Amino acid sequence: MILTVTLNTALDITYRVPRLHPHTTHRVTDVAERPGGKGLNVARVLAALGHDTVVTGFAGGVTGAVLRERLATLAGSGSAAGTGNEPLRGRITDALVPIAGTTRRTIGVVDDSTGDTTQLNEPGPIVTTPEWSAFLTGYARLLREASAVALCGSLPPGVPVGTYAQLIREAHAAGVPTLLDTSGEPLRRGIAARPHLVKPNAAELAGLTGATDPLRAARDARRRGARAVAASLGADGMLAVTSQGTWRARTPLRLSGNPTGAGDSAVAGLLSGLVEEVPWPDRLARAVALSAAAVRAPVAGEFDRADYDELLGRVEVTEHPAAA
Repeated sequence: MILTVTLNTALDITYRVPRLHPHTTHRVTDVAERPGGKGLNVARVLAALGHDTVVTGFAGGVTGAVLRERLATLAGSGSAAGTGNEPLRGRITDALVPIAGTTRRTIGVVDDSTGDTTQLNEPGPIVTTPEWSAFLTGYARLLREASAVALCGSLPPGVPVGTYAQLIREAHAAGVPTLLDTSGEPLRRGIAARPHLVKPNAAELAGLTGATDPLRAARDARRRGARAVAASLGADGMLAVTSQGTWRARTPLRLSGNPTGAGDSAVAGLLSGLVEEVPWPDRLARAVALSAAAVRAPVAGEFDRADYDELLGRVEVTEHPAAA
């Protein structure tokens, strides 16, 4: 199974409005709620691809209870992972740690006239020392059965900033490959623990290295400890810098829609490719196609299987010459 860690889970709420106007009242035409946070989105896409996943992290309060109810319904029914009602092919197991604090909400407001999304993210709950200790005990146990682990998202208050570095080292000791998807100081400290793969976006990569050129920045990130770097470049696709080579992948189509969850879908593509030992060009194409399909889907963390298959055939992958 693949383990995803979401320390700052969320209940994702998507509102749709005909047109978004600042300083006015809006009539919402559609509301959708999903268990969210980066690692939960990753797990949902992995399950749609046929991988059994276990999700861990924290959940608490009223929103945490709703999140777990929605997660149980999703896992128990094998219901739709995307707009095309594609059934889940793999299982999702809930190993979230209960906490006294209340799980945050993330609000996405989709403007139907443009397809653009305005995102509002609440802060996470405070995690106490006993709650953190309970998580660490469960994490060590889950690593024994994991084929890979994804460490995703921001850290809630009360969790040490060097947490991801600690979790990466524990995974290394257990012989489990790691993917890190975070930003800021947690990324800087985590990368020094030598994760197998990091998946920053261009801004996060520039913040880490100080270099604005993505290729130069990705190579610098490898020198800092990452064994491989897959950088999301927005409309320009994705760049991968690895020990086996350097590739760029993009779709020539102009995309519009809801970008929330697109990066998480890319992580699922990369992670599934890692455990399946897919060659890097195919792994990168899968990640870009899943990301693009997620942008076209109306709700975060969803994708249409037929849309994904069509996009996969359109992804262009080019290899870069080795660094001098």
